[in-house]
Amino acid sequence: MSTEQHDTAAFDAALRTVSLAEDPAALFGPVPVGGGAVPPAATAEYRRLARLVHPDPAPGSRRAEASEAFTRLTRLWALYRETVAGDLRFDDLTLTTRKRAYRVAAGRLARGDVADLHPVRYRDGEWHDAVLKLPRSPRDNDLVEAEATALRRIREKGHELYRAFVPELVDSFKHRDSATGVERRANVLGRLHGFHTLADVRRAYPDGVDPRDAAWMWRRLLVAVGNAARAGVVHGAVVPEHVLIHPAEHGLVLVDWCYSVTSHASRTAPHVPAMVPGREDFYPPEVAARRPAVPQTDIHMATRCVEFVTGGRLPRELRSFARGCTLPAPERRPRDGFALLCELDDVLERVFGPRRFRPFHMPEPSPPTDPPR
Repeated sequence: MSTEQHDTAAFDAALRTVSLAEDPAALFGPVPVGGGAVPPAATAEYRRLARLVHPDPAPGSRRAEASEAFTRLTRLWALYRETVAGDLRFDDLTLTTRKRAYRVAAGRLARGDVADLHPVRYRDGEWHDAVLKLPRSPRDNDLVEAEATALRRIREKGHELYRAFVPELVDSFKHRDSATGVERRANVLGRLHGFHTLADVRRAYPDGVDPRDAAWMWRRLLVAVGNAARAGVVHGAVVPEHVLIHPAEHGLVLVDWCYSVTSHASRTAPHVPAMVPGREDFYPPEVAARRPAVPQTDIHMATRCVEFVTGGRLPRELRSFARGCTLPAPERRPRDGFALLCELDDVLERVFGPRRFRPFHMPEPSPPTDPPR
């Protein structure tokens, strides 16, 4: 094969690669978890493709093709770098759906397992704060759609009294980037103020919180998973980062339903689709084995969250209670969160006496110290 033939073959292959790429990750690899610097391999791949499809060395008859591919490659590369940096830009500051228009504020609220959260506002009589949730890769559109399905199902089939235990689904729609054509499933969720994750709580209390304070968190978490189970939904990712508590009001919200399994949902597999990286030890055996998710799956994970936030401080009777909720075989675990709540209340009363309100506070972060001079 001559050099000219080889170059033409490489040029053709690069054109196909760029034109068929559905999103930046298809060209440059997955976005690194947690953001940070662009991986060297991604930079190397961009440079390789840019060298091959640049219009200057392309044959005269094919420069139009090369120019189009090079423009698309440049746009995808810019989007990839923005996604890594967590600074996803929109064509303008307003997203319009069939329901309403959302004003997107600059910056990012948080970076989740698969999606970034951006602050938005919308008007429905008066202005409301909300959160726009967009997956970093369109390959995860199905996870964001699963969340919308789960939240709708809980609102329709769950008890109205317990709606506050899950986020409000304001809207769900598809967002297409006009520059790249990349389409993402987006959820708009009601914004929560004054909440902290159980991971935040454990960092604030490195020796674990007092089990008497964890009692109200445990009780509300059982209500959240119990109400979801009665609506035919298994959360599938009850880990400390997804359990939010409001210290002053003793509130709790179970967030990030992207890994959920909803019965009778045509696009939902019967098993939990993936595990949250770094939290594998919170999952029961049936998840790793890709067996069907059941209400006992959430019971197991909710219990592990309580064990985590108390840091080994549970009294003997509550440790025994927790062991019964985390047995390896799901059929041997309790399956009804509400029935389990009654049993938990009996144990709590035996251990701590009659229930009474205990104020809970998150300590103020320590002020930064002056560096030595």
